Amino acid sequence: MTEITAELLLHAYSQGIFPMGESADSDEIFWVDPELRGIFPFERFHVPSRLARKIRKQPFEIRLDTAFRDVMKACAETIPDTERDNTWINDTILDRYYELFKMGFAHSVECWREDKLVGGLYGVSIGGAFCGESMFHKETDASKVALVYLVARLKKAGYTLLDTQFVTDHLEKFGAVEIPRMEYKARLARALELEPDFYSLGGDASPETILHLVTQIS
Repeated sequence: MTEITAELLLHAYSQGIFPMGESADSDEIFWVDPELRGIFPFERFHVPSRLARKIRKQPFEIRLDTAFRDVMKACAETIPDTERDNTWINDTILDRYYELFKMGFAHSVECWREDKLVGGLYGVSIGGAFCGESMFHKETDASKVALVYLVARLKKAGYTLLDTQFVTDHLEKFGAVEIPRMEYKARLARALELEPDFYSLGGDASPETILHLVTQIS
């Protein structure tokens, strides 16, 4: 089996391919190139009005890239008898993506309350594409808030593609859609020509700034 390296991961993502672990207890990795790919078209992304009201109340402190590995570990936690009763994030995935993070090609958006990590997400950033990997919450709406802050940041920076890999009922409510593989790869190729700055939006951006960047509230 080919050794999984950070460089191999970056090459795979540039071709529209991503890895998944067989299970948490297995070192086996398989590569995924779905016929239908989930994305968030920025012009279709919308925030439910209830969530917008919650964001304005600032229930969480939002941090970037301060606990990347902890976010990954939280995303890997399983919950028996739910859709999260298994995980594809094994030790190999954890280690290689942490390498990408240290290289500047992966980021986390984190929700904290009283210095406790209560929600967040992480993904891979290449050119003007952000490939969302996974999210978690330990308090209601924490992962949703992290998603809104991510979209605002990507729009401000000039990213053109937010990849969700697959579309779930949860993501569909925010505007996620499926597009054919070849259309995804064409969008990806255009996005790879860009050099946006993930940090162009200040870390102290107000909730109103975030919601204004997202624009659509339903």
